[in-house]
Amino acid sequence: MELSFLPGNPLLRLGRLLDEAEAAALFHQLITDTRWNDGSYMAAGRRFRLPRLQAWHADEGIDYRYADNLHNSHTWTPALLALRERVCAASGHDFNAVLLNLYRSGLDTVGWHTDDEPDLGPAPVIASVSLGATRHFAVRPRPAGEARHIRLLSGTLLVMEAPFQQAWEHAVPEEPEITAPRLNLSFRKVVAR
Repeated sequence: MELSFLPGNPLLRLGRLLDEAEAAALFHQLITDTRWNDGSYMAAGRRFRLPRLQAWHADEGIDYRYADNLHNSHTWTPALLALRERVCAASGHDFNAVLLNLYRSGLDTVGWHTDDEPDLGPAPVIASVSLGATRHFAVRPRPAGEARHIRLLSGTLLVMEAPFQQAWEHAVPEEPEITAPRLNLSFRKVVAR
């Protein structure tokens, strides 16, 4: 498969990783087999609800923390290992972990953010696979520039090359008209500190 740079952004590469049948089969398998968290997290001594469900899979000994929350790590499943191999081959990068986000409908979101936690090193590369419902992925230059929306179809691979996380923010905005779920797999390389 070949990834193409998005016009106007030499730090984003996009391409079709899985055909429709492969994407649908993997989507249903992962929805069923994944041990999702309860959708909550702690910050400043208070419990908050995430507007999505998450799961974390990684190589042995790899932990991940963001917003002072440590993800419980699960071992790789055969399906996730096979997908990681394809993502690494297509992107040209090695990854040792994946964060799964389940957006149950268009009401589930993630706000503007960067994936620049210390656990990801000084210049992280993120490879993102979309499965299920088509959703918009929004990007904007930092600080708070004009947003651009990219439609991510099921089976799409989006690679955020370094230094995307230092120069841009991204989000998955609310789309109330969407009733079907979307699964995003965000492959990362966690580094030792």
